[in-house]
Amino acid sequence: MNAVSINANDLKWHVAIEYPAGAEEKVLSVGGGIAPRAILLKLPPGWIMDSHSHLFTELHYVLEGEYESQGEKYPSGTFRVVPKEVEHGPFSTKSGAIIMVIWCTLRE
Repeated sequence: MNAVSINANDLKWHVAIEYPAGAEEKVLSVGGGIAPRAILLKLPPGWIMDSHSHLFTELHYVLEGEYESQGEKYPSGTFRVVPKEVEHGPFSTKSGAIIMVIWCTLRE
């Protein structure tokens, strides 16, 4: 099996249908055999999302801007690990943000 590489600058932003209105995404990996699901998530100023949980661990790396969740602000450069089945959110951003989001299974 060979390594897979993409340049996210070559991808177009698309409506992120699994998120509230206004969010856009670039899918880096659909998830499966060699890699977890990974996206770049672009949030517009004033965006809000309710709290939720997942069946997989969720990783966030804030590339631009900042978002807020549960009273904490997460500016660019922040890396977060949200364990599977843990309720997280609500989320909001005043200024907008671009976040790399990865869903994976981690060994405990």
